Amino acid sequence: MADLPWPKVGPVDQASPTILVIDDDDIVRDSVRVLLETRNFTVTDFASADAFLRHEDGLAADCIVLDLHMPGMTGLELLKRLRTLGDQTPVILVTGRPDATTQAEARALGVPLLEKPISAQLLFATIGGVLGHRPR
Repeated sequence: MADLPWPKVGPVDQASPTILVIDDDDIVRDSVRVLLETRNFTVTDFASADAFLRHEDGLAADCIVLDLHMPGMTGLELLKRLRTLGDQTPVILVTGRPDATTQAEARALGVPLLEKPISAQLLFATIGGVLGHRPR
């Protein structure tokens, strides 16, 4: 992991950025959480959009890593709902099944769409981009 372009996050006097990971796949969700924690992000994860919505009040996040295909409410439906409510938290959509329609919708909503499996380097670079940081 030493070759990843993303530096350790923030000066000591600032809190680490908080990332929410919403993915119904336990292995993917746990892997992304552990990966982000190795770079000092604060991570809260949820197994579904519904689980996230039950805990949404009082949650503050700098970025959301959001699976596209989940049972119940999809990631795209959750993203549209958040935007309708005025929540402009940066979102990174992830999917194991990208298609042209989904890519077009992500572009229209102004969010990146990453294909699973996601490389650590690409995930850190994308988070850095949506948070306004430039990876080294």
